[in-house]
Amino acid sequence: MQNCQAEIARALHVAAPFRDEAELAADIARRITFIQTTLQESALKTLVLGISGGVDSSLAGRLAQLAVEGLRAQSGDHRYRFIAVRLPYQHQQDEADAQLALKFIRADEESTVNIATSVASLCQEIGQLDSLSATRADFVHGNIKARMRMLAQYAIANATDGLVIGTDHAAEAVMGFFTKFGDGACDLAPLSGLVKGQVRAMVCYLGAPTALADKTPTADLEELSPGKPDEMAYGISYADIDAFLHCQPVSAAVFACITRSYAASAHKRQLPKTPCR
Repeated sequence: MQNCQAEIARALHVAAPFRDEAELAADIARRITFIQTTLQESALKTLVLGISGGVDSSLAGRLAQLAVEGLRAQSGDHRYRFIAVRLPYQHQQDEADAQLALKFIRADEESTVNIATSVASLCQEIGQLDSLSATRADFVHGNIKARMRMLAQYAIANATDGLVIGTDHAAEAVMGFFTKFGDGACDLAPLSGLVKGQVRAMVCYLGAPTALADKTPTADLEELSPGKPDEMAYGISYADIDAFLHCQPVSAAVFACITRSYAASAHKRQLPKTPCR
């Protein structure tokens, strides 16, 4: 079991557990530098990220803001900036959490794009949705929401000479818990390799309110199960996933769940297949 765990952890570039606060701080600094280097190498000036009110986008957003502030200080170029984008579908039930996240991030610019009308218009044009069961249609509809949100972020990035930041990390990657070409699409993923506990530790270190750091994660894409926790969808906890990725002992049931999800979602972590060798 542990050999398989180690192989998956290597493939996902899982970060080792932080031994102390100094290592945590050093990894935060490394990720901020990564964001800065990526933006400079692109010759662009703007970073764009959708803010949901969850811990992942809260951390990625704060790292992005610190990165552009550092670039402005280092270069004297005040064109570097970060745009935090709210992307609600109709009325978001946890809007208060999203506003709390924005207050924590302190972005240079905030923008809101309600995706409801665009999603509804697209769904009306897709006849194949009509024959689906309510549950299946709700699942497809949820993926459309995720892809519409990414479309909006890329439109803003195009309009402002920017790059789109993603929030994927190792705990979601191993479970394939992201929409292909939706929230899985981005230009840079600064949280890559982190487990969920490390994300929480980082956002706490940076001064996020406890309500954000400890918030129950949810993709909140399904209208038939609003606010459905990620862990309910998984059938296991993030603590289980973190332990697996850090090659710690896990139960046979947890091992089977994670390895099954990892294999089934392999296509999400790969580039499109081509006939070229």
